[in-house]
Amino acid sequence: MVRDFGEKEIRPHLMEWDETQHFPIEAMKKMGELGLLGVLVPESYGGSGFGYYEYYTAISEISRICGSIGLSVAAHNSLCTGHIMQFGSEEQKQKWLPKLATGEWIGAWGLTESNTGSDALRMKTTAVKDGDHYVLNGTKNWITHGISGDVAVVLVRTGDLLDSRGITAIVVERGTPGFKAGKKENKLGMRASETAELIFEDCRVPAANVLGSVGEGFIQAMKVLDGGRISIAALSVGIAKGAFDAALKYSQEREQFGKPISRFQAIAFKLADMATDIESAELLTLQAADLKNKGKEVTKYSAMAKYFASEVCVRAATEAVQIFGGYGYTKDFPVEKYYRDSKLCTIGEGTSEIQKLVISRKILEE
Repeated sequence: MVRDFGEKEIRPHLMEWDETQHFPIEAMKKMGELGLLGVLVPESYGGSGFGYYEYYTAISEISRICGSIGLSVAAHNSLCTGHIMQFGSEEQKQKWLPKLATGEWIGAWGLTESNTGSDALRMKTTAVKDGDHYVLNGTKNWITHGISGDVAVVLVRTGDLLDSRGITAIVVERGTPGFKAGKKENKLGMRASETAELIFEDCRVPAANVLGSVGEGFIQAMKVLDGGRISIAALSVGIAKGAFDAALKYSQEREQFGKPISRFQAIAFKLADMATDIESAELLTLQAADLKNKGKEVTKYSAMAKYFASEVCVRAATEAVQIFGGYGYTKDFPVEKYYRDSKLCTIGEGTSEIQKLVISRKILEE
């Protein structure tokens, strides 16, 4: 179903969307109707009620065609929707999940700021209690759906700087006075996935919108990112598969010296390395998905999957361009876009360096 939708509704438009940085809300709404924006949400809240295997399939198959759309679907599912599903009260779930799961609303999630990428505890966006509201001030950067999102889960500082228990998660709906979108980023790749600032200027949000307890937002965010890393691993595998598919097909059609270039060992060995890397990344990601389905500790394995799959994605896309030669450097062939899209996978939701930090700490704890 996902593959069929991608071929009919995404592939014909992907370069136009990429060139113009158009975020196709209409395609997102259609995916909502198919249940792709609430894959992990229980049916009782309007979702599809699936697990992480199906979620992996959805993200990787979309990303095999277009990484931008795969990224948007991943951010909507695992970050905004996932955070509410994991830590929201029953009343909060009933309020927001049906709209998110069906695509009626698009979700955003705000952790990063201009001065805090990996160093999230130095965030400057604050929320000060005022009666039965919190007053938010600050700016979030690099937010997927920062302009088009109907609702955002935002991490704000309610305590002291560098205090891991001084951060709180709060839901802010679009249209709330003092909440607006800022600059849209002009990106190298993933250009059809909207990335922009969230700006809060004396933004009054009901205290009832706090997810979980005040002060536990950072701990919540780290748990949400465990699932998010599986998303980016799936995204990475999908992009890598798309690049490999294109390179394999081209190598069997392109002739030099009287035979297809796939017959030359230099090219055949590239394909062998790509295929082995992708298979390994997929298995590592499915292992993390299996642990997540079973409710087991997943931090180390989701970090491994995200780290390895994202690096494989970049290697596969790079080799695909090399196999295409000069044609791979033009926008007339698909690998140029896979190449640009791939790099985000090693940066978003924790850089490769941060993944190695997480993995090494877990290893040393064992």
